[in-house]
Amino acid sequence: MNVTFETVKNNHEINTYIRQADASMIALGFTEHSFAHVGKCASVASKLLSDLDYPAREVELAKIAGYMHDIGNVINRIDHAQSGAVMAFRILDKLGMPPEDVATVITAIGNHDEHTAHPVNAVAAALIIADKSDVRRSRVRADNMENIKGDIHDRVNYAVENAELTLDKEAGAITLSMNIDQRMCSVMDYFEIFTTRMLLCRKAAAFLGLKFKLVIDDAVIM
Repeated sequence: MNVTFETVKNNHEINTYIRQADASMIALGFTEHSFAHVGKCASVASKLLSDLDYPAREVELAKIAGYMHDIGNVINRIDHAQSGAVMAFRILDKLGMPPEDVATVITAIGNHDEHTAHPVNAVAAALIIADKSDVRRSRVRADNMENIKGDIHDRVNYAVENAELTLDKEAGAITLSMNIDQRMCSVMDYFEIFTTRMLLCRKAAAFLGLKFKLVIDDAVIM
């Protein structure tokens, strides 16, 4: 049976875990990790591989991995990449996905958290870039400016007025460009929490044969 992205997106079990995982993130005070985030990760990861001319099935697997990558948060935020990979194995195997495809997806899911991640295959590399580049104001859930300013993750995400990931195949580069309201946070604030993530994006881009660039307020940062 050929398990597709539509199979996964319409699966009640998977959607329940995404919904309940995000409920845990709300309780812990984390930014949005629900359908907006996983949907964007699925779209960005799959488009990146498609634009790089990877096979259609690998593109589809990147979309599936992007959608499922945070289900492990339903168990605990700690080691959520690894627990999510184990959960994904059970679900996808039960759905009848071939072992080779299951292996690709769970490898990507198990390698997306910046503390333990490595771009071990193209799907993992694409997922890393998609996940770590999702910085936006709409991920902030604090209900007043005092709370937003008091949490660095909220403050940094809220400060991002726009962010865009662009691929230049001719130059062999992928660039994350953003504009930050520096009245809300400084560039140093951004790097206090995102340095590890950006360095991981650089590794992931290198796996795909690309250079990773970060541009903030028209200044090339890396």
